[in-house]
Amino acid sequence: MSTSNTPSILAPAAREGVGRMRTTGSVRDRQQLVAVGQPSRGWRSLGALWRRLWLSPRRAIAAILLTCGLVSFGQGIFILVKAGVAQVLLSQAFDASLKSGVPVKPWSWADTWPVARLQVARLNAGAIALDGASGQALAFGPGHLSGTAEPGDAGLSVFAAHRDTHFSFLKDVVVGDVVSVQRSDGRAFDFIVRTTRIARFDAAGLDPHRSGAWLALTTCWPLDARVRGPMRLIIEAELVQ
Repeated sequence: MSTSNTPSILAPAAREGVGRMRTTGSVRDRQQLVAVGQPSRGWRSLGALWRRLWLSPRRAIAAILLTCGLVSFGQGIFILVKAGVAQVLLSQAFDASLKSGVPVKPWSWADTWPVARLQVARLNAGAIALDGASGQALAFGPGHLSGTAEPGDAGLSVFAAHRDTHFSFLKDVVVGDVVSVQRSDGRAFDFIVRTTRIARFDAAGLDPHRSGAWLALTTCWPLDARVRGPMRLIIEAELVQ
């Protein structure tokens, strides 16, 4: 209804006010209708970003690479955190094994248990080792290879671990270093490093029945590689009598 049809019972000033109210309301209503028909600022920003990426292949590739990098970085952090937390639980289980004299699982669903504590005093480094060297076991700590001797017994005792977590310190081990091993039965032994070498996994020459009492620590090589290869870093140490 236009202002010309406003009842004459209203004073001129009142009729003028009604006209202004209706005009103002109409403008506000149109603004609200326009706003309802448009996407929010957040969606408009995302749409504009997508259009820029779509129109620029280089930017799209850069965005994809950045996303992949962030995912890879996150996975790396997760692996390190998992390895660290696992070692805390393994240390507690190992101490319980020393007290009880029987194997103690680090968590209820574990299919392995801690068997030894490995330490290199000069480097202030070490780890709790698990029974067996399956992929699942190596995710939490070094593994004692089945079929090799117990540390300190006659023959060769072999431990393996990942190069980027529990055996990352092997890069700093040199000939003459002392590796201390404490077994879950409480017996402790010291081994002196005699050799460090690189060899293929299928030509490592690790004989579990070699004469004397020996210890071997092994991990993938090169230590800074991102993919698994055939080469292994092997550190061999002889029992100190």
